[in-house]
Amino acid sequence: MTIRLVKGGYSLGMSRWALAGLVLLLLASAPAAAQVNVNVGIGLPSLDIGIHLPALPTLTLVPGSPVYYAPSVAGNFFFYDGMYWVYQNDNWYSSSWYNGPWALVQPDIMPDFILRVPVQYYRRPPSYFHGWAASAPPRWDEHWGPSWAQRNSGWEHVDRGHVPPPAPLPTYQRRYTGTRYPAQPQQPALHARNYKYQPREEVVRQPYAEHAAPAAHHAAHDGEEHRK
Repeated sequence: MTIRLVKGGYSLGMSRWALAGLVLLLLASAPAAAQVNVNVGIGLPSLDIGIHLPALPTLTLVPGSPVYYAPSVAGNFFFYDGMYWVYQNDNWYSSSWYNGPWALVQPDIMPDFILRVPVQYYRRPPSYFHGWAASAPPRWDEHWGPSWAQRNSGWEHVDRGHVPPPAPLPTYQRRYTGTRYPAQPQQPALHARNYKYQPREEVVRQPYAEHAAPAAHHAAHDGEEHRK
């Protein structure tokens, strides 16, 4: 079989095998950055997104919510269920430490309580927030489209009688500023030693284990495998 491509009035013959080879070549040569959004869920923390705070910022609860925001940070910086969350350049990121490194979070994996934070608590709202009600959540269903809205139906509805208490803040991180801020390989052990909270939400639990205490997570997993 031959596939005929017509361009500018000329007919080009290309076998299906040659076409398949061309597609593979194009995929292989695509820049790595263009392939980031292919991943599903929350990856391992490895990104520097330009947040370099001098110290753990003051975090304030959003009224009626278990989510904290950072009034003094010139960015969309939140804390929820044991992790930090940042919205920047049309992407969500998470980390167990206030200066990262950060992991990219796909929209389908974002906790609803974060998505429900009203527009007024975004210290650097993107331009497409313009005109949206300050006291209401961003219109994620409009921004991410109907397929996302269908998969995440009801994300904006809050049962005020079942709002969980906020997670305790990891205040021990106040001791780690400037040159004392730990490198990524040191962070999990420090976090596991000083912060005993375990996330409530399933969508947070797995990435939290990978980010904050991977050694303990893998030890527990190995123990389960040994008992089988």
